[in-house]
Amino acid sequence: MGWRTAWWRVPVVGRRTAWWRVAVVGIVLGAVTGAPVSPGFAASASPSTSPLASPSTLASPSTSASPSSSATASSYAFAEDAPSVTGAADTADAERLEPGTTYRSSLPSDGKVYYRLTLDGTSTVYVAATAVPPTDGAVTPTEGVRVSVQDADGRSCSAADTASIGAGRSPRPLTVWGARQLSPSRSLCQGAGTYYVVVERVLRTESSPGDWDLELAPVLEPRLRKAGSTSAPEAWDSGTPSPPAGADVRVRGGGGFGSATALEQGVWRDDVRPGQTLFYEVPVDWGQQVYATADLSSSSGGGAGGGFVPGGVNLALYNPVRGLVDATSISYNGSQKSGALAALPPVGYDNRYAVSDRVNGMRFAGAYYLVVHLAARVGEEFGDGPVGLMLRVRVEGQATAGPGYAGQSKPSGIFQVGLLGRGAGAAGETDSGDGDGGGGDAGMKLVAVGGIGAGTVVLVVLGVWVVVGRRRAAGV
Repeated sequence: MGWRTAWWRVPVVGRRTAWWRVAVVGIVLGAVTGAPVSPGFAASASPSTSPLASPSTLASPSTSASPSSSATASSYAFAEDAPSVTGAADTADAERLEPGTTYRSSLPSDGKVYYRLTLDGTSTVYVAATAVPPTDGAVTPTEGVRVSVQDADGRSCSAADTASIGAGRSPRPLTVWGARQLSPSRSLCQGAGTYYVVVERVLRTESSPGDWDLELAPVLEPRLRKAGSTSAPEAWDSGTPSPPAGADVRVRGGGGFGSATALEQGVWRDDVRPGQTLFYEVPVDWGQQVYATADLSSSSGGGAGGGFVPGGVNLALYNPVRGLVDATSISYNGSQKSGALAALPPVGYDNRYAVSDRVNGMRFAGAYYLVVHLAARVGEEFGDGPVGLMLRVRVEGQATAGPGYAGQSKPSGIFQVGLLGRGAGAAGETDSGDGDGGGGDAGMKLVAVGGIGAGTVVLVVLGVWVVVGRRRAAGV
C-alpha cells in the first residue's frame, strides 16, 4: 500500500480535489439539465434561447399589471454573433453565403445586391432575407423587398418573393424567401455549381432615403433517403377548430427570429407597443396542424386622434426556414379586435408541390414562427401605452414519422421537433418509413442508455470523492 499512500500524499492533492469537484459538478449538471453526453446527440430543433413555454413551467396567470415585452419598441433583434457581409452591386464581387450561418448586411434604397452560393446537386437550399426599415423613417404601403435565387446564367430558380409594408404604413421587419429546389419535374437549377441570391427594394416612392438593415438566413435541406410522391395531398381536414380556452399565461415576445419566445398549445398573454414587432415560435411535428388567433384589447390611452388605423395589427406565420405561410391584417379603432390565420394542412413533405402558399409552406416539421406587429400609427391615435395581446395557439393531430433525410440539414436539427426528432435525421439513423417512428424509438433508447451511463459515472465519482475526503481527514 506504500505506493498508494504516496500517491494520495502528493503535494498537488488540493488541485486533484478541485478537479474532482469540477468533474462532479459538471457531470451532475449535465445529468440534471439533460445536456448531451456525447457529440452523437442532435441539437434541439429550436434556435431560440428561451425554454419552451407551457402552463406548467411558467407562473400562474395574473390579472395584475406586469412588465411589457422584453423586445424594445420598433426594434429587431438580429442573430447574435452574426458575421457581416456586404451585398455586391454585381455578381463578380458577390460574397459567399454558407447554409447554416445567419448573416447581417444592409440593403440600399436603389439597385440590387448580390450574394453567392456554392451548391451541390443533391440538396434544396432556401435563403430568407429580413429587411428592417429605420424606425423613424417614412414608408409607403406598397414599398417593400424582393428576393430571388438565380443560376449562373441569370435564370430564376423559383418565382421571386415580395413583401410590402401594407396598409398600416408602419416600418416593420419584412421577410421574404427564395429557393433552389431539387425536383424531378424541374429542368432549371438542378445541377451543382454557383448560384446567386438577389435582394432589392421595390416600389420606393415617398419613403426616406438610406439603407435598410438586412438579415440573411440560408438553410440546406438534404435529399430524401427514399423517393416519395411528387404531388400535393388531394384532401386534408380544412375545418378550423375552436381556439383554446382557459386561463392565460404571461409571456414576453422576442425581438427577432433568433430570439423568438417558444410556446406550445395554450393561451398566452403579452403586451405590444405601437411600432413593435414580437416573435414567438411553436414546434409543429410531421402530421400536425397549427392554428392561431390574436386578440388585441381595447386601448386604455386617450391619444390625440381617437380614430381608425387600417391594418393596425398584422399577424403572420412563417415556417422553419422563415418562409411566409399565411398572414392576416386587422384594422384597429381603439376597441378590442380579433384576427385568425386560415386553416392550414398538416405538416407534410409533399405539401411543397401545391400551388397555394398556405399549403406548400407547410412542408417540414420544426419551429413555426408567429409574428405580431402593432402599427406605429396606433400610438398617434390612441397613445403610446402598451396594448394587451392574447395569442391562442392550438396544435392538432398525432405526430407521425418524417420522410427520412439522407444527410444533415444546415443548421442541424432545424427540421426536427424535440431532441432527436421523428425520422427526420441524417443517414445512419433508424429508417422511419415503417410508420412506427423508429427514429424516435431509437433516440429514446439512446437517451435511456446515456442517462444510465451518466448516472453510473456520477455514483462512481462521488464514491471516490468520499473515500479521498475520509482518507485526508484521517491524515492517511
